[in-house]
Amino acid sequence: MLYLADVRHDSTEKMLTLKLLAQQQAETAWKVLSEQEIVELRSGEAPVSVGIALVELSDDRKTAQVQDATDWLLSVVRSFLATGVTAEFLQHESERAEQWRQSLTLQSQELGRRTLELEARMGQIQELEEKLQQDRQDLDGAEVAEAGTEEGADAIG
Repeated sequence: MLYLADVRHDSTEKMLTLKLLAQQQAETAWKVLSEQEIVELRSGEAPVSVGIALVELSDDRKTAQVQDATDWLLSVVRSFLATGVTAEFLQHESERAEQWRQSLTLQSQELGRRTLELEARMGQIQELEEKLQQDRQDLDGAEVAEAGTEEGADAIG
């Protein structure tokens, strides 16, 4: 897993202290770590002695590949500046995303309401169809009974 870390060197202990600041989620997405974890490595395990570094940690967090993050950070800053990404732009986009989220929530609720209404109407239609079918059967039965009564009257008369 790749992390952005603040690297400190403890010369008395001959250890590097890595304070993990952010974790890479995708190629261009990072998650700021709310609980900053501290990882210690022997000084000889990393070419960086102090500063900000990109750290690839193993699953056991005992081994790491550490590289200076200065060039990487500068390229990120350049790309943001070149594309016009500013704090105001990010705030505006965040507000737009929140508005879209709220709009989608309202649309989803409306769709759910309409679905319930449609299901209720379908139930009513089904009941009416069943009643109509029963009425037809009753009518057919009455016609058969009436025809039988007429035949009996013809036979008597």
